[in-house]
Amino acid sequence: MPPEPAEPTTRSNAVFDQLRADLLAGRLAPGSKLKLAVLGKRCTASLSVVREALSRLAEQGLVVAHPQRGFSVVALSPEDLADLTATRIDLETLAARRSVERGDLAWETALVAAHHMLAGTPAATPEGEVNEEWITAHRAFHEALIAGCGSRRLQGMTSALRDSAELYRIWSESLTHDHARDIAGEHSTLLSLAIGRDADGLADALAAHIQQTTDVLLRYAAHIGTGGA
Repeated sequence: MPPEPAEPTTRSNAVFDQLRADLLAGRLAPGSKLKLAVLGKRCTASLSVVREALSRLAEQGLVVAHPQRGFSVVALSPEDLADLTATRIDLETLAARRSVERGDLAWETALVAAHHMLAGTPAATPEGEVNEEWITAHRAFHEALIAGCGSRRLQGMTSALRDSAELYRIWSESLTHDHARDIAGEHSTLLSLAIGRDADGLADALAAHIQQTTDVLLRYAAHIGTGGA
């Protein structure tokens, strides 16, 4: 059988973007099997293009590639989430403390700029989808918060852990629909404590900020685990 003709790169990127948006919005359930034929029909794309998109998503940690068995959405693991959160809090609060102690005026200026960008970026698109620009701004703010710590290794470890937690963080909003939380207010508090050089206050607020995201998702996991909708 001759190979399928190559589809334009723009089409491949469009399928990748569509599937990524579905994952981030929670339309593809955690742990669910991803069937190439179903997704191909849904995206109006060939199996090779869908497979390529899923491989790219696997590289980002959004799906899991199973040898000889295809792909599935990353599972929502309460045990993994709890362990990831505890480790993040340990390292990220350490980095934040050191940034307060060692950060200079350039660090403060970059942090204020990062917060300004985050505060001015809508968390959702007009269609109610996850706003990729907000995700980027959110990451930049948290990276700026610890950028004054003086340790590239510590920054690298905290960034890697934050990347691992990103899908969980997005699910805490898209799956649980917890709209009562004032995330923007939490970010403003983190900025004020950092600029005010309150190391203890910043560490406590940052730990609570990270933990609250986890707690919301853990309550959701416990709910669906007992047969809730």
